[in-house]
Amino acid sequence: MKIGFDAKRAFHNSRGLGNFSRTLISGLVSSFPDHHYNLFTPPIKSFEYEKWGQELSKDGDIEIFSPTEGMMKKLPSLWRSVMLSKDLEKSSLDIYHGLSHELPPGIERLDLKSVVTIHDLIFLRFPKFFPWIDRKVYKWKFKHSCEKADKIIAICNQTKKDLINFLDVEEEKIQVLYQSVDPSFYNLWEAKRLQKLKEKYKLEKPFILHVGALEERKNALSLISAYAFLDENKDYDLVLVGNGKSYKDKVERRIKELGMGDRIRIISKVSFEDLPGFYQSASVFVWPSYFEGFGLPIVESLFSHCPVITSKGSVFPESGGEGTIYIDPDSPEEIRDAISSVLSSETLRQEMIEKGIKHSEQFKIETTSKNLMEFYKSIL
Repeated sequence: MKIGFDAKRAFHNSRGLGNFSRTLISGLVSSFPDHHYNLFTPPIKSFEYEKWGQELSKDGDIEIFSPTEGMMKKLPSLWRSVMLSKDLEKSSLDIYHGLSHELPPGIERLDLKSVVTIHDLIFLRFPKFFPWIDRKVYKWKFKHSCEKADKIIAICNQTKKDLINFLDVEEEKIQVLYQSVDPSFYNLWEAKRLQKLKEKYKLEKPFILHVGALEERKNALSLISAYAFLDENKDYDLVLVGNGKSYKDKVERRIKELGMGDRIRIISKVSFEDLPGFYQSASVFVWPSYFEGFGLPIVESLFSHCPVITSKGSVFPESGGEGTIYIDPDSPEEIRDAISSVLSSETLRQEMIEKGIKHSEQFKIETTSKNLMEFYKSIL
């Protein structure tokens, strides 16, 4: 089988969609090296991701395609919008998979099966978080992809429901396939390695952890309010791993107002390689987000043997399973009580960890890769 991927984010994005793309592609190449994989991307500028592509090519039959000359090299967005379908046609693919909401115009005329992954429709659910022009562009792109694709992959049942309700997509066109977590989260670190990480980031006390961009939807301010009135906050720091802009400014101002700059820390620059150590060192992971496409940090935490507290409803029960505690994200009191219950009971904490480990099995890369390959074969 010859499978092509929109690999733009795999080679150009260090956050969620980039991690998703790299993990999916790596998992397929590792589990099914006998197939041929074409990765279509604008010219690669990052040495780190160029190296990732080179290492990947050692494990399987990989071809990385980028525009190499003329106008298309200078204007890669134009290439993806206008010329990509012609390059797909030349590649004689069996399947082309748009990994992040997009398919190129004209793909419906090609002799191949097209698949698009839709991660979420947050811009329609919470329009206030997105500029007007972004909402218009996203809606056009998403509707085009859903109309032209032979099949749509939703990364969770919540996204499937939203596709049906917001974009009127036929239910039979949608397949729910969970995404995986990078294998670096599967294995626990040795004590010496964890200690070095704590020294590197000056993690001197036990801590409560939050991972994710500091933006309004992630709702870190509710967590800070909960922490401020937590009896145990003298014994536990609160560590926020992530970056942001205007909302981060609000968070910093709130920390200053509370006089808790010595106990609430924002750590903006954490390498992906160090992230498993943060989860494994934390006493509890708290994520009072209003809405997510999948909630990957929840699953990363489960793999890392760290108990999770997150929001009720939406995708969160799919990601967190029955071992997670679910709270009202608008209730600092509820968040505070949930944190206190975990910190004050090692028995509860271990029960949550054990249930979390069991729930996380379905997100292992071997399982998700097998399910995806079976899906590809079913549409040919």
